[in-house]
Amino acid sequence: MPISAAPISDAPFNVVYLTIGTLAWAVAVLKFRAWRRDPSPGLLVVALTIASPATAFVVAAPVVYRLIDRLAHRGNLATLLVYLGITGFSAAAVVLARMWAPPQGGAGAGGHAHTLTHTQPQPQAWDAATADTWRQVRRRLAVFAVLVVAMVVLFLTGGAHTPETPLTFDTTFATEPRIAAFLVIYQALFGFALVDISRVFLGHAARLPAGPLRRGIRQLALGGFVACGYVVCKVVAIGAAARGVTGTEWLSTALGPVFAALGAVLITTGFAGPAVAAWTRRRRDYRALRPLWDLVYGVDGRLALEAPASRWTERLAVRDLEWRTARRGLEIRDGQLTLRPWSDPGVIAAAHRLADRAGLDDADRAALVVAASLRHAADALRAGVPPRAREDQPQLPGLDTEPAEERAHLVRVARCLSAPLTGEVLAAAGAAGADTNPR
Repeated sequence: MPISAAPISDAPFNVVYLTIGTLAWAVAVLKFRAWRRDPSPGLLVVALTIASPATAFVVAAPVVYRLIDRLAHRGNLATLLVYLGITGFSAAAVVLARMWAPPQGGAGAGGHAHTLTHTQPQPQAWDAATADTWRQVRRRLAVFAVLVVAMVVLFLTGGAHTPETPLTFDTTFATEPRIAAFLVIYQALFGFALVDISRVFLGHAARLPAGPLRRGIRQLALGGFVACGYVVCKVVAIGAAARGVTGTEWLSTALGPVFAALGAVLITTGFAGPAVAAWTRRRRDYRALRPLWDLVYGVDGRLALEAPASRWTERLAVRDLEWRTARRGLEIRDGQLTLRPWSDPGVIAAAHRLADRAGLDDADRAALVVAASLRHAADALRAGVPPRAREDQPQLPGLDTEPAEERAHLVRVARCLSAPLTGEVLAAAGAAGADTNPR
């Protein structure tokens, strides 16, 4: 016979579970959108790894739990859905742990960055997966498939449809042999997945440079280890209840859910953190490039596909930032080529002299040279100064920058445009009688 438990208030569980589930689903939606833009098995597994427990938390909220039971006309059916959702997370997490090869230098790190942040296409971490990796994945999925079927059969034949217990199911029905077997399988799969993915993530994090990606992966690992506390609490409480021992129900109904909720928050934010950091960086770069884009657009409006957005529109931009920033960079590059015939060697020489005096590194020196040259060239073009012959046009630094570094270079140039040192360069070049006429 099931063991009855004292009533527990639903309210805090409704708030916590629905909040976590909703936030996790928001992250999952972003991952599914990334997968639709760039279909790949890894992104799909990441999305499922987040969506499965997110659904479980929503269903576990007592208000939703009871609604499902009423609609299905069967008590505690929602428990099966919750545990299948967590088991889905366990399967996806185990697959993810096998698919993600440890990063080797830049390529591996890039692959992880693409997985978590879904930015520009890069080598994927799962591209390194071998035939043996896929065999391991298939074997583990086969084990999960068999055990999930067993869980469903055990639950449906275990006689756990009454009383309805959204918060105390485990300890209430621990004395029922089939339900006890159902619970043991569920906790074993969940605990194995948590330890497995946490171990793999810690190994990956140790091979990554400092930054949002490493922090996110470490947070995933920490979340897995914290959620293991849920498994420990549940196993102890279930074992005690099965033996008829009372007084340990709080491990299942209070402390266990705390570990589960905290682990879920850490795992969700671990997945979301690198993506949020990448979005923030794209938005920052998009806005930082505006002064440089304004300069070249003011010289030749034909360079842009559309007129400049208002400042408020740009401040509120949150979508398609990668495409907008890439397009802005291309239009700036076109503008540099347009202004090249008006570049002055005297301005470039003055920029190098002041860069030496200021002790700038190579990246900042190149940005100063380009910023000063473009400002001077734009003024010269607007003033009607004739362009230089092709053979007399100086080569500006940064035009041969690697694609991965090009955006950072242009952002530096944009920030240099109004810098005091750039004004000093232009003043020094003018005082030296820089010649803006063709030779």
